[in-house]
Amino acid sequence: MNAQALYNLKFPIGEFEKPNVLDVEQLNAWLQVIKTFPGQLAETVNDLTNSQKGWRYRPDGWNIKQVVHHCADSHANGYIRFRLALTEERPTIRPYIESRWAELYDANEDDLSDSLLILTSIHNRWHRLMNTFTQTQWERVLIHPEHKAPLVLSEYLGNYAWHCEHHLAHVKQALKAEGTYN
Repeated sequence: MNAQALYNLKFPIGEFEKPNVLDVEQLNAWLQVIKTFPGQLAETVNDLTNSQKGWRYRPDGWNIKQVVHHCADSHANGYIRFRLALTEERPTIRPYIESRWAELYDANEDDLSDSLLILTSIHNRWHRLMNTFTQTQWERVLIHPEHKAPLVLSEYLGNYAWHCEHHLAHVKQALKAEGTYN
C-alpha cells in the first residue's frame, strides 16, 4: 500500500483545518456535531458482533472498540479542558499518551456500553455548557504543552467536532473493510 493510500486511511476526512472565518454559523455547526455524535456512533456500533468490533480501520490502526473507548477518554479530557479554561487563567493542560491508553484492558473490552454512556453524558453537559458561552468565554485560552501556542476555545471546539467526524469515519471505514486490515 502506498503512502497516499495509508494517509487516506488514517485521515479519511482529511486533517483538521481551521476555517478562515470563524463566525456564529460555524460555531453552531460544530456545536451540532458535539450534540449528535454520541447517537451517531451508538447507531453505528450497537448491533456489531464482538468479531466486528475487533476490525481495524487501517493496517496497524486501532480496532473499532479501541476507537469507541478512545473517544470516551478523549472527550472526557476535552470537557475537563474546557472547564479549566473557563475557571483558570490560561491553564496548561496535561496531555496523555493516547496510544498507551488504547492498550489498557478497558480500552479493549467488547462491551462498548459504558463508553457510549460516558460519551452521551459528557456531550450532553458539554453542549449545554457551550450554549451558554459569551463571546468572552469563547475567547478563553488554554495551553497545550505540545503545541506551546495558546488554544482559543472557539477553535478548540472545531478540533473536537473534527475529532468526532474523524473517528466516526474510522468506524465506518473498518466496517466497510470487513476485517481486511486485521
